[in-house]
Amino acid sequence: MLETVIVDDEIKAIQGLSWELTNFSNEVKVVASFTNPYEALDYLEKNTPDCLFLDIEMPAMDGFQFIQKITNKNFPVVITTAYNQYAIKALKNEAIDYLLKPIDSDDLSETIAKIKKFNQKHYSADKLEKILMNFNNNAVQKKITINTDGKLLFLENHEVLYAESDGNYTTLFLTDGQKILLTKKLKEVNEMLPKEYFFRVHNSYIINLNKIKEFLKTDGYVVLSSDHKIPVSRQKRSDFLDML
Repeated sequence: MLETVIVDDEIKAIQGLSWELTNFSNEVKVVASFTNPYEALDYLEKNTPDCLFLDIEMPAMDGFQFIQKITNKNFPVVITTAYNQYAIKALKNEAIDYLLKPIDSDDLSETIAKIKKFNQKHYSADKLEKILMNFNNNAVQKKITINTDGKLLFLENHEVLYAESDGNYTTLFLTDGQKILLTKKLKEVNEMLPKEYFFRVHNSYIINLNKIKEFLKTDGYVVLSSDHKIPVSRQKRSDFLDML
């Protein structure tokens, strides 16, 4: 059974969609509904439904802003709206489908089929990911596991030069010149990296300790083997020197 969540600022719209979904009672169950998008975001932080039905025109926060604020995106999103001009934007925001209000039963039936197909595909991918993660965790020499762009990367410690924060995103700089953009905050990336090799020298930077070429004490910078200059914050200098 598909467990779904509905977010819409209009109670009647929620009731109408819930009623439509009950026509698929053997396949769909509405586990939660919200008129307040902030309450919905709190719920989605702790719960992962099989699908989210999301309205676009909401006064507190529009649907596209809502999508950007979801930290756990391991479920398909279906956009519901009375305005057809949002179709292309909905797809660009990675929505699996787009339903115009009032929602047609046949259209909803097709959407349910898409949701099932999406979840079945991702279930297999998640299962394989867990197998690979367990294999890496049990290996004698663990690698750094990076989940990005729909693929898993397994990196050796020596392949990573440093990580740089950009708000809710982090860029990994590799020794071969590659840059990998992660949808994770630097704090999360810091928890992924082995502490014996990596150190957070600044609010915006984590460096590979084995790649340090120089430490400019007066200027408060480290120079890496790649000649990148990375600042070391005053608060971190004492702990950093202890690590060295």
